Amino acid sequence: MLKPHDLQPAPGSKKRPKRVGRGIAGKGGKTAGRGMKGTKARSKVPVWYEGGQLPLQRRLPKMKGFTNPFRVEYQPINLDTIADSELNDVTPEALLKKGLVAKGAMVKVLGRGEIDRPVTVKAHAVSKSAEAAITAAGGTVEILPPTFKGPRPPARGNQHTNR
Repeated sequence: MLKPHDLQPAPGSKKRPKRVGRGIAGKGGKTAGRGMKGTKARSKVPVWYEGGQLPLQRRLPKMKGFTNPFRVEYQPINLDTIADSELNDVTPEALLKKGLVAKGAMVKVLGRGEIDRPVTVKAHAVSKSAEAAITAAGGTVEILPPTFKGPRPPARGNQHTNR
């Protein structure tokens, strides 16, 4: 049975470190690969140190959370709105003409309210309760393909820009 003390890396996967600064005879002698003079030649300098310039982590604002670039946002339309609109064919174009949705918006039909006449609904998404109510009233539901094309541009607002 293999035990933790038997574990070892694959042959050839671990190289011995280069021994520098061991006299001028071999490679890596004298300055030991550090060049001539300067801070980095003399002592350890943190990787993030910028020579006294305000460091990157202090230049940038504290951003809370993140904005998902692939978020799909729907414009909700409820059944009571469809019932009041007196439309028989409910499509994003027809809703746009009535002023109920924005141009190019993806429409989702939600189940608030009741509908008592058969309607043909073409939307990008429909909730289960809305679909049940529409089919119970004798209507039909068709799901449209998404109009979403790739990641959105970054959110506007108090975003830091490096000028």
